[in-house]
Amino acid sequence: MAKVESFTLDHTKVKAPYVRLIAEEVGQNEDIISNFDLRLVQPNENAIPTAGLHTIEHLLAGLLRDQLTGVIDCSPFGCRTGFHLITWGEHSTVEVAQALKNALSEIATNITWEDIQGTDIYSCGNYRDHSLFSAKEWAKKILEEGISSDPFVRKVI
Repeated sequence: MAKVESFTLDHTKVKAPYVRLIAEEVGQNEDIISNFDLRLVQPNENAIPTAGLHTIEHLLAGLLRDQLTGVIDCSPFGCRTGFHLITWGEHSTVEVAQALKNALSEIATNITWEDIQGTDIYSCGNYRDHSLFSAKEWAKKILEEGISSDPFVRKVI
């Protein structure tokens, strides 16, 4: 079985919240795809409840696309501690951390239920499992802790 880089990361050494570049892959046509670890809470110490994480997922899908070029996907980790962000091209961890900070700030202060895309039976596979209240509370907590552009040394942006 192929080794997955994320499973070789020592989760006891990282200091969340942070943005980490996992890998950059170069395709056959020289296109670059970047994979980022957007770690919102400390692994094995906390986890965002599914309803809040689900709502954050739906919001980040649009908010990050508004700020970063080439966003392909932003998907939650099964451990509920953060997200994979996949983009075309290269972005610095500082640039991604700033975009994440801006998105979480928007969630914490300005987003209303009407702003959330994909919350009905037709556009979401588990539309009942959302919580804007939880998303806002977690966004505030993460922003209070500060988002680092380095997973091991706190370099809060």
